[in-house]
Amino acid sequence: TIPRGYNGRDARPLILALHPGGQRFPGYGASFAQQIVAPGLSSLGAIIVAPDVPTRSWTDDVSDRAVLGLVKSVMADYKVDPARVMVVGFSLGGRGAWFHSSRHTDIFKAAIVMAGSTGDEPIEKLATVPTYVIHSRDDEVVEFAPAEEVVKELKQLKRTIEFEPLSGPTHFTMGGYIDSLARAGRWVADRWKK
Repeated sequence: TIPRGYNGRDARPLILALHPGGQRFPGYGASFAQQIVAPGLSSLGAIIVAPDVPTRSWTDDVSDRAVLGLVKSVMADYKVDPARVMVVGFSLGGRGAWFHSSRHTDIFKAAIVMAGSTGDEPIEKLATVPTYVIHSRDDEVVEFAPAEEVVKELKQLKRTIEFEPLSGPTHFTMGGYIDSLARAGRWVADRWKK
């Protein structure tokens, strides 16, 4: 998605949006971006790229290479501010957001993780860029407590991280995350100004 007013002269933020798992179809990434990410992060005026996962995970070598290739291609073709590149994901995509933001800090300068587990990433590699975590207490697929605990540990490590617990949305009501995503976007924008 190219934001309104994009003129090719003024550098824009870039958002990599990683869709959740579940029933996949061609254009699933674009659908996720249009329904959740674009409404939540519209205030950033960002270019949004939302691929479909090429395998069953955002964290294997094939997906890693594909995602990096796509991001680098967009950065070459559009006027992107390299200091304002962010990865955002929900569930499977949230796991991907942890993964990519911890391994590619040369590219990603912030992350927003929604309902995502950290997988097997070592704690010392997490949240080395500003990271905003949103998780519902009523998530019946990805447990709430581990998300809360990892954020607590990362705060003890003095990481730039924020945690927004939700009550109400289930794992299958992503729309319940949009208002929180807007707050996360403003928080990230404030960190980028510093």
